[in-house]
Amino acid sequence: MEHQQHFDPRDFRQALGMFATGVTIVTTRGADGAPVGVTANSFNSVSIDPPLVLWSLAKNARSLDAFSGSDHWNVHILAHEQEALSNLFARAGEDKFGQQQLEQGVSDAPLLPGCSARFQCKTMFQYDGGDHTIFVGQVLSYDRTQRPPLLYAMGQYALASRKAQAVATEAQADTSASLYSENLLGYLLGRAHYQFLAGIRPLLNERSLTDADFFVLSLLSVQEPLPAAEIARHIAYTGIDVGSVLLQQLCDRALLRKTDAPAYALTDAGRDAILHVVAAAKAEEADVLERMGESEAALLRNLLKQFVRATDPGLPTLWTAAAAQ
Repeated sequence: MEHQQHFDPRDFRQALGMFATGVTIVTTRGADGAPVGVTANSFNSVSIDPPLVLWSLAKNARSLDAFSGSDHWNVHILAHEQEALSNLFARAGEDKFGQQQLEQGVSDAPLLPGCSARFQCKTMFQYDGGDHTIFVGQVLSYDRTQRPPLLYAMGQYALASRKAQAVATEAQADTSASLYSENLLGYLLGRAHYQFLAGIRPLLNERSLTDADFFVLSLLSVQEPLPAAEIARHIAYTGIDVGSVLLQQLCDRALLRKTDAPAYALTDAGRDAILHVVAAAKAEEADVLERMGESEAALLRNLLKQFVRATDPGLPTLWTAAAAQ
């Protein structure tokens, strides 16, 4: 007889967490007609023909009776921006549906909007699965969007992305022994930065704006007025010394004005200039992200924010908490 190793439950759960899964919310209605929903990452496909899916629910869950007694339930694969919704449905004792705009489905099971994909199911089987009950359902209807899915791995939320191919000039070049290669973060970040700026460089040149001018006008479009010392602190990460000479030149060109503080603010001409440049930057961004794909765009923003946080030397806060949401 085989001897089963004793598992530490916490370590076993962490080992299982190395397998990345999607995040779903499964909904139904209880015997009293009240909507019921739980967050689950146990969802999986069973069969294409017939279309069958499964998920599991802990036997000690308060919602078990509602799902066990219902003929229909809906599985919502959450999009990457629905993390808050996942957290809401993972908590017990809260009004989960009070602020939700539900849609009409093939059954009366609640149907949530804004997801990566949704599967409307009819219960086919229920199985005992240790400390869980396994629900198998036939998919009656489904829909999907291009929104990248929210993932869960190693005990936290994650994002999905396709693995990138090499970007070296020689596609098959062996750079493993090179002192300087395309895998150097500084090279990748720098090249990406300058290639992106190349898209708006013609407009900057047309308006006779240097990179330093662009940084100052961009900063003041977010916060104004600001004193000279504060402007210099915000732009210190660029390596550009924003001093009184540069600020006076922008005033002489009627792009900035001095306030009584003393501080600097945009003039109408300065605001018009930065609006045109930012519009060009957004158009360039939209073109790049269309070629990358929405999933990669979401992951790129997330990774760059992590990189900025990890390398931040203590720069002053630019956006308020409300504006960053």
